[in-house]
Amino acid sequence: MNHPKALTPQQVRFFHEEGYLIVPDVFAPQDLEPLRAELHKEINRKARELQAAGKLTNLHAELDFDRQLAAIYRDSNENGDQIIRSLEGLRGGGFHAPEMFAVISHRQLLQRVGELLGSEEIVASSVYRIRPKLPNLGRGVVPWHQDSGYMAEHCDRHLIITCWVPLVNATVENGCMQILPRTHEGKVVTHHTGGNAGFLVIKDENLPDDPRKSITAACPRGGVVFMTNRTPHCSTPNSADHIRWSIDLRYQSAEVPSNVGLWPKSLDAEGKADDEFYEKGNIACYPPEADFLVSSRQHPEQVTNYAEYARRRETFDQTKPNFRVIRRWPASA
Repeated sequence: MNHPKALTPQQVRFFHEEGYLIVPDVFAPQDLEPLRAELHKEINRKARELQAAGKLTNLHAELDFDRQLAAIYRDSNENGDQIIRSLEGLRGGGFHAPEMFAVISHRQLLQRVGELLGSEEIVASSVYRIRPKLPNLGRGVVPWHQDSGYMAEHCDRHLIITCWVPLVNATVENGCMQILPRTHEGKVVTHHTGGNAGFLVIKDENLPDDPRKSITAACPRGGVVFMTNRTPHCSTPNSADHIRWSIDLRYQSAEVPSNVGLWPKSLDAEGKADDEFYEKGNIACYPPEADFLVSSRQHPEQVTNYAEYARRRETFDQTKPNFRVIRRWPASA
């Protein structure tokens, strides 16, 4: 196994000054193939379920991972939506196969994350988003936001790193991100609810700088776009003939508030967690989801394995609808 390649001092400085860093070679191309293959299997599994129920007639099984789901969606938006929801998983943990955990805990990725955090004690979140941005799908466009807009206010001044990992080459044509550099040092700006597909949105008048100063975050497959939690960014339309697959992952130092080691002691008949868990769990930056120790030099015996990660994700997922609102933002007019 190759030793992880260190970031240069210039790259680390760039990240902290600009609020983002694009590293084109974090993963070898073959590192992401198991995840792509497993996602493809899951698409076919769900498609066969829909076919058996008489809802879907053409599996488009001859198409590859980057095109099959788009073809199913063109035939039936409802079938396509059901498959997408099964990957995202609002109940039961969603897609959390070992291949996903292998990417989250990948040595090459954690090396860079640790250098940017300045810590070898790294906490990962079971929050991740699998983003199949289908061609010409309006809701795949994500409005301007800061990730901290979704998190608890007491974590605003902490560094929490988002790692945006494309599973295909991310280009202007297929809808890569736009990032507003050097705007991450101030307060979290006002967000509004009611953005496209239910996303939070920063209105142009609330952006910390002119959006025309944004940069295009094109990134090859195998690369990673690293961003701070206060870096404004958005996602642009996909006008290509294939799906722009990506995932985004979240990491923080073990010194940042988290719910590592906390479990709901009980769940009632409606799946509601006990009050003590609410009280303790809300110290986390995003309490609805399970945090876990993914790297530690001080306590390597406490690093979470796949089985424990899956159990935490599934358990927390059952309590998610019952958490009180983390942060209240005004509604868009």
